[in-house]
Amino acid sequence: MKNLSDQEIEKQLADLEGWEYENFALETTFEFKNFKEAFSVMTRIAFECEALNHHPDWSNVYNTLHIRLSTHDTNGVTEKDFKLAHRIEEIIVSE
Repeated sequence: MKNLSDQEIEKQLADLEGWEYENFALETTFEFKNFKEAFSVMTRIAFECEALNHHPDWSNVYNTLHIRLSTHDTNGVTEKDFKLAHRIEEIIVSE
């Protein structure tokens, strides 16, 4: 798997509202009604991460979830990161 170029990343980011390319990773933050809702979404995302065998760097403080995606094997952003980002968006929208 190869890293995407900055141009390829910017082009694909156009389809992901609220996501940014920062320090060789895709990043976003979500806010929920409360901790229970945030944790519930994190659990759903975790199952998807396991299915894709691709895991985010993330943090949760009360109702806020920050997600950072990069492919650790390549130290950059690959198609795997965009696949997971789109799946995360589908989970968020379905909530």
